[in-house]
Amino acid sequence: MAFATSNGRAKFLAQIKEFTMRFAPAAAAVSLLVAVTSSVGLTAERAPDPRAASLVAEGRAALSAGQSQKAIDAFEAALAVDPGYTAVFLELAKAARSDGLQGKAIAYYREALERNPENYAALSGQGEALIAKGALAKAKVNLGKLESLCGRGCPETQVLAQAIAKGPQQQVLTAEAVMPEPVVTQN
Repeated sequence: MAFATSNGRAKFLAQIKEFTMRFAPAAAAVSLLVAVTSSVGLTAERAPDPRAASLVAEGRAALSAGQSQKAIDAFEAALAVDPGYTAVFLELAKAARSDGLQGKAIAYYREALERNPENYAALSGQGEALIAKGALAKAKVNLGKLESLCGRGCPETQVLAQAIAKGPQQQVLTAEAVMPEPVVTQN
């Protein structure tokens, strides 16, 4: 009789082992899917703090008026009020590009893309800043990402494709731009 119970226990353990081996990979895949889905939900854009939104509006107005430093100050204040407001990084990048600071703009776009890798405006803007720095190959990578995310008809894709077609613009330096101001001194 003891032989029959140990034989039954062995069969039971073999069935448990088979069940575990059969369904464990599927259970792990479902768990991973749930974890990724919940983490993607956490990174979705949320409503900004109203104070930050008003500071961004103030910064946009200053940038439109050609006051880039005032715009940068407003955008940085908005970021201090609401550090999770990703759109501020796009505005800071636009302000940096208006000042000719392409490297700084690329860093702001990179920050926006770390928060949301599928941000079309950040991909396009970063691509344009890369072109201005002469990095056409990297800009083409951004174009490829945009085309895979939103297609060729997407406005951001079209803007970046046109910028790549133009290529980097040579900055013209005039003799007047490098002439030092005359200084009069007394002997």
